[in-house]
Amino acid sequence: MRWDHERYCDAIGDEIARFADAVRGADPAAPVPTCPEWTVAELVRHAGAVHRWAGQMVAALAQERLDRRQVVLDLPADEADLPNWLAAGAAPLVGALRAADPGAPMWSWGADQHARFWSRRMLHETTVHRADAEFAVARDPAIEVEVAVDGVEELLENLRSAAYFRPNVAELRGSGQTLRFECSDTDVDWTVTLQPDGYEWRRGNGEADVSVGAAAADVLLLVYGRRRPDETRFERTGDEAVLQHWLAHSAL
Repeated sequence: MRWDHERYCDAIGDEIARFADAVRGADPAAPVPTCPEWTVAELVRHAGAVHRWAGQMVAALAQERLDRRQVVLDLPADEADLPNWLAAGAAPLVGALRAADPGAPMWSWGADQHARFWSRRMLHETTVHRADAEFAVARDPAIEVEVAVDGVEELLENLRSAAYFRPNVAELRGSGQTLRFECSDTDVDWTVTLQPDGYEWRRGNGEADVSVGAAAADVLLLVYGRRRPDETRFERTGDEAVLQHWLAHSAL
């Protein structure tokens, strides 16, 4: 069940602080294994830029996408100061979100064209990239169960809308094949059905062509392409080809 807007706002500030703490003292040039095209510095710049971009759009209740080149980033000259720059972006983002009516119409790339889209999206965007940062500094990311469950559902709700910047998601179709994602630490499962015109999903279990299960945090990182299904933390049964098709085309 979706949280209320204020709860997302509270959680965003906490996640940005955890992200900044994770990269303090890290080598800015270190590679990020879960985002191999980026270094730690590039990951932080990306996340901080997205926070400022989203905050500016929410503050204006923008009716169309803001060109990110129009956002003033005030990046520090020294990459060692990037963690503090990332942390400094929390207050304006959370302030803009708290000031907005969550039901106010505005542009978003997802299914929900209201300001509330952005409080939920910024929490999960930040959580997954905080995990990327922790992988880069050889830490095992910890994600609260409720955050992870909501993160999986937020992805499933919005993934179909991501085709404009991730064209591969258009390949998430089939002829009725089913996948089940199971959480071992909470009573929540999801069933996804691949249809000729896309996919459908629902909470609940049932018969499936393939199932994969682990702690909720690991399921979240799996569906985002941050963990591999062959890791020992996952239990898998069924048609591996269906699972691989989903994972190859669903990661953001």
